[in-house]
Amino acid sequence: MNLDDIPRNRLYGDLAWLWPYLSFPEDYAEEASHWRDALRDKLGDGRHHILELGVGGGNNLSHLTCDFDATAVDLSQGMLAHSSRLNPSVDHHVGDMRSVRLGRTFDAVIIHDAIDYLLSEEDIRKTLQTASVHLKTGGILVTAPDYFVETFHSPDVSMQTKSRDGIELAFTQYGYRSSEDSPIVENIMTYFILRDGKLTVELDRHTTGLFSLMAWQRLFEDGGFAFETHEYPVHDDKRQAYLLVGIKE
Repeated sequence: MNLDDIPRNRLYGDLAWLWPYLSFPEDYAEEASHWRDALRDKLGDGRHHILELGVGGGNNLSHLTCDFDATAVDLSQGMLAHSSRLNPSVDHHVGDMRSVRLGRTFDAVIIHDAIDYLLSEEDIRKTLQTASVHLKTGGILVTAPDYFVETFHSPDVSMQTKSRDGIELAFTQYGYRSSEDSPIVENIMTYFILRDGKLTVELDRHTTGLFSLMAWQRLFEDGGFAFETHEYPVHDDKRQAYLLVGIKE
């Protein structure tokens, strides 16, 4: 099978039903504590209004809704359905983070790992513009790319096993760059699904972007944000990671 024969983004389409078996909200508690701290550091106390772009299944957001009023956007209706069930108090919208316009402003915009799906600097510029038009002056943008050029080593291989509600799921991910200069990472996922004694195997392909920390800083500042990094020690492999924080000027 050639790479081009593997369909794209099935986890957000016909395989979206797998999400609650693959990713558990309780696993996001530590990550979310860093997001909460970054928001509180800039916004202070109070029940501020936040917008999440690319909310996915809403696991990270589920740990923030006790502290903030939230609105959420995602391209995948299947993932929005998961987030809506998990976060019933949140107002959900279908939209592309590069172009969506909700006609209101917020105290903060957050983008979890959906930021990885931006494949070019132009995609990033458009997304930063979306954040900017939805932020009050002095509002903040918080995001966290999974990898930077400085921290990604090809190939990147991982495996997880999960079990819930009678379904056993083993998941492998193989990520690679075609060359050291490529800004693109191809991620091949394999899902081994054991249900009622029957095993099925599904393939999926996700293409993500890869940029240097310096490039992120330049793009934030070009987009009208003062730029900061906050330590983000949440990855099992202990690689250097940051929350990227932008303050709208």
